Amino acid sequence: MTASAPTPPPPAPLAERSSLPPVDRESLLALYRKMVLIRRVEELAAKAYTQRKIFGFCHLYIGQESVAVGAAAACEPQDHWIAAYREHGQAMAKGVSARAVMAELFGKATGCTKGLGGSMHLFDSSVNFMGGYGIVGGHVPLATGVAWAMKQKKTNGVAVCFFGDGSAHQGAFFEALCLAQLYKLPVVFLCENNYYAMGTSIDRQSALIDMSLRGLGVGMAREQFEGFDVEHVRDRVGAAVEYARSGQGPVILEAITYRFRGHSMSDPAKYRKPGELEEKKKSDPIAITEHRLVNDFGVTQAEIDAIAAACDAEAEDSVKFAEESPWPDPAHLYDYTYAPPSADTGAGPTNGGR
Repeated sequence: MTASAPTPPPPAPLAERSSLPPVDRESLLALYRKMVLIRRVEELAAKAYTQRKIFGFCHLYIGQESVAVGAAAACEPQDHWIAAYREHGQAMAKGVSARAVMAELFGKATGCTKGLGGSMHLFDSSVNFMGGYGIVGGHVPLATGVAWAMKQKKTNGVAVCFFGDGSAHQGAFFEALCLAQLYKLPVVFLCENNYYAMGTSIDRQSALIDMSLRGLGVGMAREQFEGFDVEHVRDRVGAAVEYARSGQGPVILEAITYRFRGHSMSDPAKYRKPGELEEKKKSDPIAITEHRLVNDFGVTQAEIDAIAAACDAEAEDSVKFAEESPWPDPAHLYDYTYAPPSADTGAGPTNGGR
């Protein structure tokens, strides 16, 4: 009988608590403000879409703000993020301004991708936000590649990859996990399980409900947790980031969350069970954090109202900025598709790049 290869030991579990300091009044107010701002920008994006100021697809993040904001609070500036097409919230949490996001949604030259990407392709390398991607699950291997690069360059950075439950069934997803674990890459795969892949509920699309269990097939550390409380997200992502940064290897997390809107602006979300949305709104991340601020830190209603007013003003300003911004110059249409002009041919983006 041929001897079988030895079974590797199971991965070490994540720490029960991260080493991040507990949030105080001011830090929790900052997290609350960021969530409120993301919500306000998304609501105005929805309005602009109905006014035909935003075209194409538009996938809103409303209801999931705690995941992106909590993850940002657990990361360091050198950490690189990559996301799918519901990435407005992640981009803003990572540091892309409301103006740059809204202008990109409007397709304007002042957008974070110069008006060439739109809603599904926000990108800003200045804050290490490496893009949103429209192919379901197609961006997960890119996160493995980013982590490989950071490990080779010894940046001490971690790649954080946001994806939905529907992405966990795509073939390249498994390949990305396999390579990440094989080379012990510093990457955290963060599944935002919002119960639906487009209009198909999780229990109708998968026999496996906990997507973090996918990691066990490659021996990867994993954890599932509820993602409605921004403080809890900060702690669990913090533990995962610390694990990956220490050289122990990648981590796959599943944050249970919920989107309050349809899959995209064209989706009326009639597939939800009666009363489901109302029940899930009881776990609104913003309401949870507001309750904690008021009851545990003594934040007054006047302070809450002031934050709301400031976020409203910043969101409205982003729309005004987008409306007044110029359209992209068609001469630059191929700038990021074809190579720059060469001395031999003179061909390149500025003359059509064909």
